[in-house]
Amino acid sequence: MNVASILKVKGKSVATARSDDTVQDVAQKLASRKIGAIVIVGDGGHVVGIISERDIIRVIAEQGAGGLGKLVGDVMTKNVMTCSQASTLDQMMSVMTQGRFRHVPVIEDGALVGIISIGDVVKHHIAEVEMEVTAMRDYLATG
Repeated sequence: MNVASILKVKGKSVATARSDDTVQDVAQKLASRKIGAIVIVGDGGHVVGIISERDIIRVIAEQGAGGLGKLVGDVMTKNVMTCSQASTLDQMMSVMTQGRFRHVPVIEDGALVGIISIGDVVKHHIAEVEMEVTAMRDYLATG
């Protein structure tokens, strides 16, 4: 199974913001959409960063409520790990676990086409394993 199979089920909608938005603006978007991260895009829609709940908590812990007025560009993660639709679930579990992050934008031909979370990856991996177990049981039962 690969990232394309996840996007087929969950859709390709991605919440985005700009680097000149405030942390408060992004926090409100996260809360209203009940999501954990927002991709930051520049001119032409190219990914320039990502900001997550963890980033926002870190800013508030370091700067207090005043951190909410900071620009996203000053606090976002700039070295964003991305993947393609062809990336496998095993690859993504490994990358996300080793990098200790939970969201990865999906890029195809230089364009943002989706985002996956570790929850998406685990959910689809479990479904894949369950299908394999069912197939094995059926094979053994008819064998």
